[in-house]
Amino acid sequence: MFEWAQDQSAVWQFIIIFVIAFAPWMDVSIVAPLGVAWGLHPLGVAITAFSGNFLLVLLLGYFFKEFNRWRKKRREAKGITAPTKKEKKSREIWDRYGIPGLALLSPILVGTDIAAVIALTFGSSRLQVISWMTVSLAVWTAIFTIGSVYGFSFLNII
Repeated sequence: MFEWAQDQSAVWQFIIIFVIAFAPWMDVSIVAPLGVAWGLHPLGVAITAFSGNFLLVLLLGYFFKEFNRWRKKRREAKGITAPTKKEKKSREIWDRYGIPGLALLSPILVGTDIAAVIALTFGSSRLQVISWMTVSLAVWTAIFTIGSVYGFSFLNII
């Protein structure tokens, strides 16, 4: 798929970046370097990757109750009763640093979408979760985009 995407126009590549960033379990840590590697303008990549990931967090925040009901049914149907490794890791971060720590560490440890769901599950307010995840996404989008630009140019990849 990625070879196909590289052969498309820049508009389609940005649409693909947005869709990948919007997909659950895909974070700016993957999407920003991918867009930069395709040779797209870094600012456009950053804005597009941030927007896709932010939209997912926003939707999860506003539709958490419905999502949580679906998630519980799905887990019960699969017979999953114990927390996953990512949920355990998130709980450790939550217990130690609260919502700011979970939000700021989530893109590199568990993913912003998973962290948002977990923070909401632990009882954080929707506004707090969306606010902190937005700050975290902005910071990490900048870090990964700038890091990709300088890292790829240092390695003479692009």
